[in-house]
Parts: sequence; structure tokens; C-alpha cells
Amino acid sequence: MIIFWINCFCLLAGTGALLFFAVTSWREGEKRALWIAMLLLPANVMFWTLLLVLRQHASLKAANVVILGLLALFALLSLIKYFPPDEAAPDLSRAERFDERDHMFSRNELKFHPDLATGYYKQNPQFRAGDEKIHSRPELGQPGHVYDDPLYSPAFGAAFNYLDQVKGATIGNVNENKAVFDANRLASVIATMARYYGAVDVGITLLQPHHFYSHAGRSQLHWGDAVEAVSGSAIVVVAAMEWRLINQAPTLPVVMESARQYVETAKIASLVAAFIRNLGYRARAHTDGNYQVLCVPLAVEAGLGELGRLGLLIHPVYGPCVRLAVITTELELPATPKRSLHIGTFCRICKKCADNCPTKAITTDEEPASRNFRHWSVIQENCYAFWKQIGTDCAVCIRSCPYTKPDTLLHRLVRFYVSRNPLNQRLALLMDDFFYGRKKKISPLNPGEILPY
Repeated sequence: MIIFWINCFCLLAGTGALLFFAVTSWREGEKRALWIAMLLLPANVMFWTLLLVLRQHASLKAANVVILGLLALFALLSLIKYFPPDEAAPDLSRAERFDERDHMFSRNELKFHPDLATGYYKQNPQFRAGDEKIHSRPELGQPGHVYDDPLYSPAFGAAFNYLDQVKGATIGNVNENKAVFDANRLASVIATMARYYGAVDVGITLLQPHHFYSHAGRSQLHWGDAVEAVSGSAIVVVAAMEWRLINQAPTLPVVMESARQYVETAKIASLVAAFIRNLGYRARAHTDGNYQVLCVPLAVEAGLGELGRLGLLIHPVYGPCVRLAVITTELELPATPKRSLHIGTFCRICKKCADNCPTKAITTDEEPASRNFRHWSVIQENCYAFWKQIGTDCAVCIRSCPYTKPDTLLHRLVRFYVSRNPLNQRLALLMDDFFYGRKKKISPLNPGEILPY
């Protein structure tokens, strides 16, 4: 009799879980997942009904016991929290600072400054041929791209123009009267202010030399200037991009949303920096096109997530579907505790970003080494050349990442599941491939409705 009731429970639980998954997939517009769930529903009902009806047959009864035993063992193993000891953290004591002049954004700007280009390519002739091909293509927002739209393309360009115009807000005068506060209390208030202005997460870490660029490269005025590695703290703010728009990658909605969240992070960081200056302490906001620091390493060291295979921060809730900004200050604030998320363990087996990258800019191998330490990074020349071919910032890797899911009950349960052990991670990856597909289809055209508002 007990087997009968366990079978009934499995029937109801399986049916309920599939219905819950189907409804969630319908709400999220995941057609493939919805259809698979709907097909599995009758199969689940038939399977458990068969065991209920034929439970008296000796051979089937034995099989029933084995099935229930395996399910119980599987459930038990799924709850066990165990990961093998992580590999030793990279030794950053010898890390070389990254020269912003070598960034593709900076190198792309050289087409407008021949005098700077002459000197740069004399020192770095290996980049000239590839960069000239990139220079020959229209800039993002200009006509001639695959995903150009005469009405919407100028809109995201307006967002980046706005960011140029408000760079002055990232710095400012400091109040001569220093306020005196407990460091823990002040850190809490700063994080609260960042969230109040729109951040979905905030982290703090102490500044180290490798957090800073070695030389400036995004501004003609300051191009080549040495960047001073100051001491103090970095406050990293996170803004979440709208996953429905990123799910349209690489079409125009992704760069619209990317630009919008760069504006949001600039607003948050500039306001928090001004708030700290009003308290009497030096503070500078680092925003799109106006950085002196590397946002992703700072976000990782501030406990906001882990570095993913695609070279971006993987946030435990929003995945790589985020934009970052940083406030540096002379204040020495308590660092945010790092969480053991084991996202890097998942990245090692997943590789969906690499498999979906249109230009193979993401490795499927282990972390490459550069700047005297091993870390995930992309082939930026391949990546940016594709951007200038299509006219957007692509984001296929972000779209492909299994962590790029909305913050709903279903996905919270999955995130908890993958945080338990490596077996769960492998099973979750199989299920993600099964329900959502391994390879993402790239639309040759923009969606009919660019912004569904």
C-alpha cells in the first residue's frame, strides 16, 4: 500500500512540476521549452498510471521499487552540498596592468586621430592590418549595418552621446568638512544609496594596482597619460539588463538595452560619488567610456559573482546580463565578503557561450594566460569586428549563458540546485540544452517590434 501512495505522490508531483514549468515557459516566451513540457505531461501521467494499475504484477512491482529507490537516491544526492576544493586563486602579485590603449574601443578611435595612430602602430605593428579592416566599416549607429534601423539606431547613439556629455559629473569638488562615521555604518549607507538610485547589487573591495589601467586610451586629450593607482576602496554597482531584449541578440534591441543600462550605471555611480564628496572624501565615478579601472575584476573581487568563460561577470541572480560602474574613493571601507558560488565550475563544463559565439572569440579550452596570470578573456579583435559588421554589441554570448534567466521562482530553484554539487551542475546543463536548445538561432532581421513597451 505504501508503494501505491508513493506512486500517487510521484504522479501528482511530476504533473505539478511540468505544469509549473510549462506555465513559466509560456510567460517567458520560451516556445521550445513549452512544447517539450506539454509533451512530457501525458508521458508522465501514463508512466505513473501504468505503475498504479499494474502494481500487482511481480516483475513490475520489483521494477517499481527499483525506480522509487533510484529517485530517492537521486533526491538525496541532489541535496548534498559538496564541491572539490577550488583551484588556488590566481597569483595577482605579479599581474601587469592593462594598457587601455590596447583595448579595441580605443584602437577603433584611432581612425579619427591619425597622429595618435601613427605613433601607436609604430609601437604595435601587429595590430595595424586587422584594425584597418575594422576602421573601414561604419561606426555603430551609422547606416550600412546588418541590423541598422533608420529610426531606432540613432536612439542608442543618443544614449552614448549623453554619456559623453555627463562625464563632468563623475568628478567634483570635495566638501572641506569631513564627516566622521563608523566605517561599517558608512559602507551600509553607501550601498543603500546605490540601491536607492537603481542598483540591483553593490559590492566593495580595497583597491590594488592591478585594478587600474596603466595608461589612458579612450580620450584624445588624455591619451597615453599614465594612470595613478591610488589606494582606498572601490564600490561596484550593478544594473540588470532586461533579459527579454537580450534574448533578441544580436539584433538591435540588445544595443538599445545595453546603452540604457550604461546610462543607468553612470547615473548611479555619479550620484554616489557626489554623495561621498559631500561627506568630505575624494570620490570618482568610472562610467562607460570614462574608466580608469577595470570593472569586471573589481566586481569579482567585490564578491558580486565570478568571472565567466565569456570574460564577463557572472552574477548569481542575473548572470552576465548586467552592466557595471565603479566609484573609487580614498575611504577604506570594509570589503564585501566573497561568496562560494561555484559558477566557475559550471563555466568549465558548459561552454555554451563559446559554442554560440559567431566569431569563435571565446575559447573552449582552459583559461588563457595574459598579463602574468591565467583568466578567462576573449579575442577582442574577432568580437569587435563582428560588432561593426552587424551594428550592435552582439551579446549572443550573454543570451546563450544558462544564467541569463529572469529572477523567478523556477530559476531561483535551479540556481539553488546547481549550487549544491558538480553532479547537479551537469544534470542542469543537460536539462538546459534539452529544454532551451544548445545552439541559439540568429535572426537575419530585427524583430518587428524593437522595443516592446
